Amino acid sequence: MGITVSASRGWNKTTTYLKNMKGQDIFENLERFGKLGVTALSQATPVDHGVTANSWEYEIVERPGYYSIRWYNTHVSGDQTIAILLQYGHGTRTGGYVYGRDYIMPAIRPIFDQIDAEVRKVVSG
Repeated sequence: MGITVSASRGWNKTTTYLKNMKGQDIFENLERFGKLGVTALSQATPVDHGVTANSWEYEIVERPGYYSIRWYNTHVSGDQTIAILLQYGHGTRTGGYVYGRDYIMPAIRPIFDQIDAEVRKVVSG
């Protein structure tokens, strides 16, 4: 199945727009957003000793036609990531249960909103 596009007045505006888009790098701020996300997550992480809050990191994943920022926490005990236990809750060794606290998405959502706003600004000219 193919896509067919036609124009009755020519392609000048479209060609100019696409050439301008090609010259812009909408991904140039990924490092800045990665750091902003680490700060937001660190500040929102429940603190007992501070190890988990200080263990947030990020990486930028680039593949052909694909870019993403991956935030992760390196504080692990056994095979459990402590940030996830804090987020979703966990059982204790004595049979109790510690309820989770939803802190990850509320902390990172403003960063997503900033990324969205900047990409929209670049794309819409």
